Amino acid sequence: MTTRTDMTAFSTDKESQMRDVEQQQQAPEPKDPGRLTFWQHLDTDVDPAGATGPLAAFCFMTGFIDAISFSAIFVWCGFQTGNFAQLALALARLWEPNPNGPGRDSAFHIADKQAITSLLAFNLGAFFGRVGDRMGAHKRHWLVLSTFVQVLLTMAAALTIWKSGQGSIAAIRGDPSWNNALTFVGLAFMSASLGVQGIVGKRLNTQFTTTIVLTTVWVELVTDPRLFNLRQKVITRDHKLIAAVALFVGAFTGRALLGQIGAAGALGVGAGVRVLIMLAWIVIPGKPVSR
Repeated sequence: MTTRTDMTAFSTDKESQMRDVEQQQQAPEPKDPGRLTFWQHLDTDVDPAGATGPLAAFCFMTGFIDAISFSAIFVWCGFQTGNFAQLALALARLWEPNPNGPGRDSAFHIADKQAITSLLAFNLGAFFGRVGDRMGAHKRHWLVLSTFVQVLLTMAAALTIWKSGQGSIAAIRGDPSWNNALTFVGLAFMSASLGVQGIVGKRLNTQFTTTIVLTTVWVELVTDPRLFNLRQKVITRDHKLIAAVALFVGAFTGRALLGQIGAAGALGVGAGVRVLIMLAWIVIPGKPVSR
């Protein structure tokens, strides 16, 4: 009796062990806890100190987009100080005599309409940055999403300018080459794209500031205590110089392309550059993990 019971228990234990071995063989191997999935990687924070490349490319795009709009209508899509001041000048003209006849000059000139279009669209783009405040201003998924939105806005601008059928370069300042409804829409898309870009750059809080306006950059650069320490690597100086040079190169490139392939083609190239910036946010270094 005892022997038969022992044999039965032994057989049961052996079958249980065999089932455990089979389950272990069928079970997936545990993942490396130090390796993140792609979606987990997108949920990490970038290190702003390592974002020099994308931010310099942002500055490049500022010059690039502004060269296109200024060449056509003498309005800067990114530099809203001038557009805002232009609206004040438009109001001041209400008290001036009309140079073309009796009464006062109460016309809202096309240049004023274009300036206010750019100003409003830019601020709407910047307002989109509130989404990033909720998602996390340094999160990769926000940086990828916001740059993708810039891609879409730039592509939309290219399509609307192309469909407008108007020229790309104005001959004289008082005669802009864009004056129909579709070009106003294209101008709005261009300005909104820089508004999104500006708030992304600002929230990263680097020496590139907003990547849009260089006024602060110039002031801080020329007053940097280590401006002339040429043998040393000075981030506060070097990154500001990179921002200025990138914007200059962007404006030069934008105007050069404008003369060859027109505004719509140049904006298409700009959309491609922004795709590369979007991909760059995926691979730049992340913030060091504290242990």
